Amino acid sequence: MNLGTLSFRRRLAIVHFAVVTVVMAVVASVGTWAFSTDLRGDLDDAILALAELEAGMLATAEPGTPVVVHEAVRNRGPSYARVDRLVQVVNKDGKVVARSANMGAAMLPVAADLRAQIADGGPVYDELDRFASEPTRVVAVAVPHRPDLLAVQVAASLEDVNHAVASAGIMMLLLTVVLIVALGIAGELLTRRVFNAIDDIVEQARRIGQRNLASRLPHPGAPDEIGRLVDTLNDMLDRLERGIEAQRNFTADASHELRSPLSRLRAELEIALRRPRDAASYVETLRSALDEVESLTLLVEELLVLARLDAGQERGEMESLPLHDLVCETLRRMAPVARQRQVALTVDEGAPLTAVSARVPVQLALTNLLDNAIKYSPQGGAVNVRLMADAAAREAVVRVTDEGPGIEASDMPHLFERFYRGARAREAASGLGLGLSLAQAVMHAHGARLEATNAPGGGACFDLRLPMAVG
Repeated sequence: MNLGTLSFRRRLAIVHFAVVTVVMAVVASVGTWAFSTDLRGDLDDAILALAELEAGMLATAEPGTPVVVHEAVRNRGPSYARVDRLVQVVNKDGKVVARSANMGAAMLPVAADLRAQIADGGPVYDELDRFASEPTRVVAVAVPHRPDLLAVQVAASLEDVNHAVASAGIMMLLLTVVLIVALGIAGELLTRRVFNAIDDIVEQARRIGQRNLASRLPHPGAPDEIGRLVDTLNDMLDRLERGIEAQRNFTADASHELRSPLSRLRAELEIALRRPRDAASYVETLRSALDEVESLTLLVEELLVLARLDAGQERGEMESLPLHDLVCETLRRMAPVARQRQVALTVDEGAPLTAVSARVPVQLALTNLLDNAIKYSPQGGAVNVRLMADAAAREAVVRVTDEGPGIEASDMPHLFERFYRGARAREAASGLGLGLSLAQAVMHAHGARLEATNAPGGGACFDLRLPMAVG
């Protein structure tokens, strides 16, 4: 039988049954063997004790005393003394010179090399297949201080031992069968319950698709392994639902943002081609079209960066960044934009700060913050950059504040969402609504974050928080 063609439930049942059977067979075999060994050991000890007792009595007998087997006197009242031991004494020539009365005319066999075996100093055990119609165990011990005697032999029947071992083996076999059946039934009931729950989960999971991501897997009701699995899968479905919903919104927003400049570009070109115009009109149309193309190019570049961030591909090399130098360099790049808007850029320098991050992403985030602050500041206003250290959080903070309209309370929860632009932002300046979300995504990818509040004196306040370098 090929196990690979069976279901996992059947394979598990077969393996479970096989393991239980092997374990119980081993336990039964070892138990029967141990019981047999113990019984035979007790029998060996009993006949050895009798043989040593008889040999000791012969050794202390007076010289010239006839060799006899010292049997217990009978018929003197109730006694539990066993009389099923056969005793005989063998002389130095290997002949039987005395034996117990219960042997009658029979004699125990004497091995030809019995003298050599006894010479080793220990008792000599032997087993007879059939003696007096029963299997028999025999022990021979030497008689000390009696050169005329070779050994005392004591024999006992193994019938009771074999019967007890056979009975124990039958009981162990029955017990093994009962346990195997009981464990098999219990295992089948347990696996049926588990796999029925898994089948319900699989059936429900097959029905869940993009159209019904709100559906969840049925919970078995118990906080066991299956319950934890269902909870984990449902949590994963929650994340997938949120991710797909965000992707749908992102795609819809991106399509909308791309459609608007494309529509304007097409309209301007169609108007320019309706009738002949002078060179100045064509130049103005081309410049307007170029502005739309630049807007589209910026939008596509930012979308590509966000896509790479979502895929985990946009990650720069971490390094120690002197924030003063990086802020001053970014301010120099943004100075022409600020002069065009007639906005002053100022910086408050504190103690020298060094952060751990990637240079290009930090510059991108800071540039977006400054660009937003400049666009939303009125002419003649100012944008201030301040460097601070948050010792408790072990973070270096770059704070950017402006003198613009600030952030509405209703806009605050959605400020870093892609393509989101509040009412004030739409009135104050043009844009795509990707700058802050891009800056936040870039910073999260490099262990930093952005926080937004309203400044006490008016305007927006953004904190770029970076891990502070140790040492």
